Amino acid sequence: MRIIPVIDLKGGHVVRAFRGERDSYAPIVTPLAVGSAPEAIVAGFLRLFAFDTIYIADLDAIERCGDHGAAIEALARSFPQVGFWVDNGAESEPEGSRSVAAPGPRAFWLANLFPVIGSESLARNVAPDLSREARAILSLDFRGDEFLGPRALLDDAGLWPRRLIAMTLARVGAFAGPDLALLSSLARRAPGREIYAAGGLRDARDLEALTRIGVAGVLVASALHDGRLSAQELRRAM
Repeated sequence: MRIIPVIDLKGGHVVRAFRGERDSYAPIVTPLAVGSAPEAIVAGFLRLFAFDTIYIADLDAIERCGDHGAAIEALARSFPQVGFWVDNGAESEPEGSRSVAAPGPRAFWLANLFPVIGSESLARNVAPDLSREARAILSLDFRGDEFLGPRALLDDAGLWPRRLIAMTLARVGAFAGPDLALLSSLARRAPGREIYAAGGLRDARDLEALTRIGVAGVLVASALHDGRLSAQELRRAM
């Protein structure tokens, strides 16, 4: 089981996410760090455990109201041992390109930055073929039972890359438990691909349930900040 901490960036701060209600997100308060600066939060995660991957959601870029390209680049340079999966609202990874363009004026790339293509950022009638994008990660985004993005992308598993995130926004930060039915369905439809759960993780028992259905890993924030996963449990799971 691969456990991937999450930082959500908004207005220059790491914020606490809850049910995808982004207008209400406030700077994080956590025992892992002093303040809500991105570098402080990443350092706090790494003091807890030697994570090799961290997921970043640039919420300003996703909402098309700015971006954190410079801050993300600074994180990649400050923590070269960490791979950062970055959802910045990009709609695709251009074939043969080594750059991911943010919606704002800044483009960034370093070897330890990996693009996340979020389905909610895609035009409703455009379903890109990401099956040959070796570095890209596809996030299939859901709000309740509604899929956010072009339906053809959800229906055609042949378009999916090797790594998939099932993002259930209504469960984010709510400790409602992962959507095991959705994750099981995706795992059956995508044999040989890595499925990552996002939203709802409560504790180590959920990690065990995810392992049983063949999920490769999980994105987690609140359970780490709230101490629901200890360093010992992280070591055991990883």
